[in-house]
Amino acid sequence: MYSKMLSLRFPKTVVNEPITVNLVKKFDLSFNILKATIYPRKEGLMVLELSGHRKSFQRGVRYLKSLGVKVESIGQDIKRDEDKCFQCGACTAVCPTGALYIERPEMAVIFDREKCSACELCVSACPARAMEVKFDRSLVY
Repeated sequence: MYSKMLSLRFPKTVVNEPITVNLVKKFDLSFNILKATIYPRKEGLMVLELSGHRKSFQRGVRYLKSLGVKVESIGQDIKRDEDKCFQCGACTAVCPTGALYIERPEMAVIFDREKCSACELCVSACPARAMEVKFDRSLVY
């Protein structure tokens, strides 16, 4: 089983299409929607964890791209400014997926983009303001 956190940016021309249903029926994929803002006749954004066999996953992503959906790994939207981060570990206490954790014995704060769900809890927990989310804010909430 292959699984990855993705952000999907939908053009307004396909927001009324049954895209997620097709991912299940045509490609035997499962998904967990983490965040979604999709309005009729407007662009949309969906953050999800997509899972399935690797070949089905790749076919499903090709299907999305063929519709004009911009598919990105969620890690491309999350950034940590290494110059600002002073390794306090406050973010690790609130990270629900374990994407931020302390590596021992060095006591270094590590950020694993592949595990990140873009919940944004680390952004408010970071006293140094080293964590940033680069979503298009006009599409979120």
